[in-house]
Amino acid sequence: MRERTDNRKERILGVLARRQKDLTVVLNNIHDPHNVSAVLRSCDAFGVAEAHLLYTDTPFPTLGHKSSASAKKWVPLKRHKSAADMIKGFRGKGMQVLSTGFGPQAKPLTDWDLTLPTAVIMGNEHDGVAEELNTLAPDHIYIPMQGMVQSLNVSVATAVILYEAFRQRMAKGMYDEPGFTPEEIQERYDLWITK
Repeated sequence: MRERTDNRKERILGVLARRQKDLTVVLNNIHDPHNVSAVLRSCDAFGVAEAHLLYTDTPFPTLGHKSSASAKKWVPLKRHKSAADMIKGFRGKGMQVLSTGFGPQAKPLTDWDLTLPTAVIMGNEHDGVAEELNTLAPDHIYIPMQGMVQSLNVSVATAVILYEAFRQRMAKGMYDEPGFTPEEIQERYDLWITK
């Protein structure tokens, strides 16, 4: 039993050491709980330390324990009431803020340097990113499509974008250096084991 506990502690500390403090996702009015859960699973899988919620015209969906596969336990959620304050906060931390879409500043996924501190805004299933956010974050990122369909499901698109960020960051060795201080890792560890 002690060995199992030690192995779990080691695993948790290893996961926390690889979390990317400067890579995040914003969920903007995504209403399907299965999509939200899938986005959170991708955040956990690719080391996103925290996800952000901006829900202005849709209530945040209730996530079931089964459907979320406990990802919400491992990825803290930060809620925002003001799009402008949220964007200002990201920019104040030196982050590039990319909105998914096809605006005039749109560039394909692989043209962006995702090793830079980055926040990616994912829009909802029907309307995409809210117009206010598109105005505040005019740099758009899109996934080049080779078929007749012009877009992917929001959870799939998030996974593709985060995988590209993971690929770029792995090549640069960014998962080898802890993004958090030892004190921050311990604080998160203590929080995780009490959930």
